[in-house]
Amino acid sequence: MALEIGPGDEVITPSFTFFATGGCVSRVGATPVFVDIDPRTYNFDPQLIERAITPRTKAIIPVHLFGQMCDMDPIMEIAQRHHLYVIEDAAQAISATYKGQKAGSIGTVGCLSFYPTKNLGGAGDGGMLVTNDADLNERLLVMRNHGSKPKYHHKVVGGNFRLDPLQAAILLVKLPHLEAWSDGRRSNAAIYDHEFASSPVGTPWINPSAVSIYNQYVVRVEGRDELIAHLTAQQIGSEIYYPLPLHLQECFRNLGYKEGDFPESERAAREVLALPVYPELSRDQIMFVSRTILDWASSRSETGRATSFSRP
Repeated sequence: MALEIGPGDEVITPSFTFFATGGCVSRVGATPVFVDIDPRTYNFDPQLIERAITPRTKAIIPVHLFGQMCDMDPIMEIAQRHHLYVIEDAAQAISATYKGQKAGSIGTVGCLSFYPTKNLGGAGDGGMLVTNDADLNERLLVMRNHGSKPKYHHKVVGGNFRLDPLQAAILLVKLPHLEAWSDGRRSNAAIYDHEFASSPVGTPWINPSAVSIYNQYVVRVEGRDELIAHLTAQQIGSEIYYPLPLHLQECFRNLGYKEGDFPESERAAREVLALPVYPELSRDQIMFVSRTILDWASSRSETGRATSFSRP
């Protein structure tokens, strides 16, 4: 809304992401244009972005999925060459870095989430926008309060986008702990990496230029639903992020996409599984999770059923 993107405009987004990435584009009347992902990181494949650009393209939304930032240098180069806005979806990546730069600080604007499952989570819904553009910052400040400036005088139609003061108070108490919590997630991820190192489990690949905050620790496995059932029987929580790519969602059927258009997004949707990684986990709990998975794989092999863990 603040960038005045609307009907007739196109915005390029990955298909493998949370719905809000594409939903916000449709909500202003613009058209989301989906592209496939890099199977190693689950993030945008920069090589595919340029092919999707048309004269109607106004912006690119790179999504820093699962706590790891996209490969931003080529994305910014493409955007600058084509005069496009870059809206960083950093909802899962607060304090993550790419070549020393923080998530949300590179593009035109960065979008952060304070949903309770995030590394910095409130007690309910909330979020924040960050930008280095002074004019855009002013528009955002006005629009978050029904477009009012001065009070009760409205030059634009905004909305009630203010963060609840109660949520802000909770977040201010939690903010000093953010780095320690993210360090804890990284430490837990390192244990999983070690335990799965000599196995066929597909573990996260982290770009050497990036520091992940592991909002999720995601493995890849064929036979995922069977594994979920096994984990559930052992009272181990897990979650699928995400079971259906955006290009196959019913609400986007009018865009004309079909199964097979984005094979890496579709493959990820079939295979990914997020394991517990929150910082309060003990080493014994992490070992229990990893050994449960490895025992399941071993039992399948012993019964003659092929177990294929997927590595991109």
